Amino acid sequence: MKKQSNLSRLLGIAGRHKYLTCASWVLSAISALIALLPYYYIWLVMREVLETMPDFSRAENLTHNAWMAVMFAVIAVLVYISALMCSHIGAFRIATNLRLQIMEHILKLPLGFAESFGSGKLRKIVNESSAATETYLAHQLPDKANAIATPCGLLVFLLVFDWRLGLLSLVPVFMGFVIMMAMTGSQMQQKMKEYQNALEDMSNEAVEYVRGIPVVKTFGQTIFSFRKFKDSISRYETWVIAYTKQLRAPMMAYTAAINGVFALLIAGALIFTRDGVTSEFLLDLLLYIIITPIISVTLTRIMFQSENSMIVDDALRRIDSVLELSPLEEASRPSHPMDSSVELKNVFFSYDGENDVLKNISLTIPAGQTVAFVGPSGGGKTTLANLIARFFDARSGTVKVGGVNVKNIPKEELMNTVSFVFQNSRLIKASVLDNVRMGKPDATREDIMEALEYAQCGDIIEKLPNGVDTIIGAKGVYLSGGEQQRIAIARVMLKNTPIIILDEATAFADPDNEARVQTAFSNLSKGKTVIMIAHRLSTVAGVDKIYVVKDGEIAESGGYRELIERGGVFGKMWKNYQTSVQWKVSREA
Repeated sequence: MKKQSNLSRLLGIAGRHKYLTCASWVLSAISALIALLPYYYIWLVMREVLETMPDFSRAENLTHNAWMAVMFAVIAVLVYISALMCSHIGAFRIATNLRLQIMEHILKLPLGFAESFGSGKLRKIVNESSAATETYLAHQLPDKANAIATPCGLLVFLLVFDWRLGLLSLVPVFMGFVIMMAMTGSQMQQKMKEYQNALEDMSNEAVEYVRGIPVVKTFGQTIFSFRKFKDSISRYETWVIAYTKQLRAPMMAYTAAINGVFALLIAGALIFTRDGVTSEFLLDLLLYIIITPIISVTLTRIMFQSENSMIVDDALRRIDSVLELSPLEEASRPSHPMDSSVELKNVFFSYDGENDVLKNISLTIPAGQTVAFVGPSGGGKTTLANLIARFFDARSGTVKVGGVNVKNIPKEELMNTVSFVFQNSRLIKASVLDNVRMGKPDATREDIMEALEYAQCGDIIEKLPNGVDTIIGAKGVYLSGGEQQRIAIARVMLKNTPIIILDEATAFADPDNEARVQTAFSNLSKGKTVIMIAHRLSTVAGVDKIYVVKDGEIAESGGYRELIERGGVFGKMWKNYQTSVQWKVSREA
């Protein structure tokens, strides 16, 4: 099957606006041809000057020809502006449709996709790759039509007035074209891909570095503690310098070739006028000297068009890297949870399809119970919780919510059944009211205020200049980690789902905030099925059951006292935890 060209694909996305895009090419080509007409009238002006000098009173058409040159120059500009107006309307529509297509597909992907793919990389694809198509269609394709039409018109000009000078003018064109093809061939396409990869890698690592700034400031570290970010900058630097040096010689040769037309014209003129110079030859030579700079400009535009085509090709490849990802399966006959129970049976999961991070997990959480996942870091606790919320699908085995396989529950219904409180909850730059309302868009102001009260947010609201209508992040209004957690809890309270997952939700809370957060949790958990992921073992003392997750497996499970007395993995963890809590810094008097 023949692969669809990038242009055909983009025009297909444009819908009815593709006719405006095509019209822009025609108008741009017409503009290029009209732009050559002023040179003809300038030639007429120069001819009349040479014929009538020194008695210029005999020149009858100077003013007319001069105004004709001005008129056609203005018409060319107006036609080109019309071409750009058409191309921009079509390009904006295509870029919009392309972004919508990407975002609609992302919504169908697993919820954990953005984290595993890289948020910086994803943002660059959605914003910059789609913007590359807009620039290509709005500016570069009309310019390409213009650049193709210009040499066609120039060819007539160069050969009609004096074919000898015309052929001389084409020599640097041929030389420049050969050098340009050498620079913009398949090797250039590979280099463009490497360049975009380096930029994408640096963008992704920059996002992760910015997110880690609180850790840098807390522990007084430098950028070198974020080795991956520094290495991405170093790789980009090395690549750019090497590539620049590689292109230095051919670019110098290209520039010399396309700007060497004057030297050839002068040398040719000296040869052609060995037997004497005529006014007609001098007039033609002056015209060629005036018009030949268009050649260098046109060739340079064509060269950049080749590069821009590669940029668009690479941009669409990156967009396809998202569009080709398999979305979550949608059941043809959706089922509905019967209660808030959770069950996993023989579950295996791998992020890369090869190395399992969860191995043969089986557990049952009755409706209304509170359980905790504990264990060493990297053991698979958060991954296990992510499968319940269907951030990812298990490689094998079944995950059930309310007795129904999560794959058979409609996505919206699952999101209204399971809610998450992350260890680092994020708030958007909006009012406190709007941040909480995200949990239930149709909630009234009274509902939101009630949720804030149950989430122990009263002290936060009181200190804000405009109360719940204060914009977070504006005019120096910022909240601590613990305060953000309480706002996030209010959002979950407003959503009021029967199953709640708390992922290290007190990790960034100070002692005072932790007490308030714990009170908020107590209010939030009433009558719910709660799954806690905890490092602070003191927070799991009152749960119904504890699952110890180690190396992707359930190492042991049971009640708090039962596990301590058993002296297994949890018993050792508890002993180490108690030692760390009781540890004090002392110094000799």
